[in-house]
Amino acid sequence: MGKDPNKPRGKTSSYAYFVQTCREEHKKKNPGTSVNFSEFSKKCSERWKTMSSKEKGKFEEMAKTDKVRYDREMKNYVPPKGAKGGKKKKDPNAPKRPPSAFFVFCSDHRPKVKSENPGISIGDIAKKLGEMWSKLSPKEKAPYEQKAMKLKEKYEKVKRGPILGTSNNNLLFCTH
Repeated sequence: MGKDPNKPRGKTSSYAYFVQTCREEHKKKNPGTSVNFSEFSKKCSERWKTMSSKEKGKFEEMAKTDKVRYDREMKNYVPPKGAKGGKKKKDPNAPKRPPSAFFVFCSDHRPKVKSENPGISIGDIAKKLGEMWSKLSPKEKAPYEQKAMKLKEKYEKVKRGPILGTSNNNLLFCTH
């Protein structure tokens, strides 16, 4: 579902008003020239940081006025019927999704990589494991893929619902 076109426009911050003013100044000084957005943003940011609170006051007033407008419009705004209220809640009792073959591989090899490289960051461990995985031949990956497939089948069985007289909804997917 798309965005509601009748929903009030969000409130504009004092900094956003300042940047808008900078943009207009830039257009007047340099008509017809394109703007390097990252450079322009850096310059605006530096200028904003050096401004006194008195200089910022004008923009803060504009933001306050806009906040009043936004609050007023939101009071009168009625969301369309049938609109979803955020994300669907996840069932806390739902079984955990099974790991992929790569994650099965990682859980088997992570302790070894950690012990061989004490003090290594989590990100670097993941990189090493990724490199190790990509160097494996399809034949070497097969046992991990089979294990992942079994875990997936187990997950699908549990996901379909409990079999009469059993309590499958609390199965854990261990890779060992």
